Amino acid sequence: MPAEILSRARLLQAVRQDRDAGRSIVFANGCFDLLHVGHVRYLQAAAAEGDRLVVAINDDATAASKGPGRPILNADVRAELVAALRGVAYVTIFPEPTVTPLLLLIKPDVHCKGTDYTVETVPERETVRSYGGRIAIVGDPKDHSTRDLLARIRA
Repeated sequence: MPAEILSRARLLQAVRQDRDAGRSIVFANGCFDLLHVGHVRYLQAAAAEGDRLVVAINDDATAASKGPGRPILNADVRAELVAALRGVAYVTIFPEPTVTPLLLLIKPDVHCKGTDYTVETVPERETVRSYGGRIAIVGDPKDHSTRDLLARIRA
C-alpha cells in the first residue's frame, strides 16, 4: 500500500497520532528527481531506523537549484514515486530552502542523511540536537546520482 502524500497540517496530525500510539518517527529528505537505486537504498535504510518514515521532497522551485533543466519530474510525480516505496509512511513536499522548519514542527526521533554526510556535517545537526533528536547516516556509498544518470543518458 503506498504511503500517504500529506499537507503539512495533515502530516502533523498523523505524526501526533503515531506518537500517541508509541511509534517512533524517522525523517529523510531530498529531491528524488529520477528515482534510482541509491534513493531506494537510502530510504529503506532510513525506514529501518524507526517505526514511521516521513520523507520530505523539495518543491519544484527549490529542486531547480540542482542545475539547469531540473527538476526533470515535477514534485507531485516525485512524491508519488517515493510514496510507492516500501517502508515509506508519509510524504510531504516542502518549499523552504532547508528542512529546518519541518524538523522543528514534527521533531522526528531520527533525522537521516545519506553517506555523503557525516553526523558533524549534517546542516540541520544543531536543530536536531536542540530538541533531543538523533542523526543517522544511512544508505550505501554515494556512487549513484541523478546528475551522473542524466549525463549518461545525454551521452
